[in-house]
Amino acid sequence: MSQFWLYLQLGLEHVLDWNAYDHILFLVALVASYSFSSWKQVLGLVSLFTLGHTLALFLSTYGIVKVDTAYVEFLIPVTIIVTALYDIFTAGKKLKNQNINLLYFTTVFFGLIHGLGFSSYFKMIAASSDSKLAPLLEFALGIEFAQLIVVLSVLILAFILQNILNISKREWILVVSSIVIGIVLPILKENYLVL
Repeated sequence: MSQFWLYLQLGLEHVLDWNAYDHILFLVALVASYSFSSWKQVLGLVSLFTLGHTLALFLSTYGIVKVDTAYVEFLIPVTIIVTALYDIFTAGKKLKNQNINLLYFTTVFFGLIHGLGFSSYFKMIAASSDSKLAPLLEFALGIEFAQLIVVLSVLILAFILQNILNISKREWILVVSSIVIGIVLPILKENYLVL
């Protein structure tokens, strides 16, 4: 049971670590355009991201996929910027079903990229375990809980600003997405220079 809590806690810390805030920024951009009324879609997006993240860890842990970490570290901020730009260009517009399906697919794909960014560290901490699958699932559960904490915080802040302070949803999306892009651009530049 202590191993369960260890990997669950590692998953929580992976997302909520302020020194590695790329995960938080991605989640903020991912759900900036949603509210509590669309909680099912938000939960679906978050779970799809976890699925992609976990699949990447699985493929890497079992040696099925090997990637150069420098490219992955460059692609992580790209996923955040693309998500934030998507928010900006679709702010105030109603999404069509084909766009929602594309959003789901993209979220899984971006989860794969983020998971590959953590795969080396996960392989190192899971090396002492006989089975890699149980730690992987426990870690994924921790990631899912932490992501729900972040998403709930974003939705609460959006609710307060939009319903109590009367900031329009479009303004909220544009400001939040612009802030995310502003934070991520230096990271993107730094990672690009390492390539």
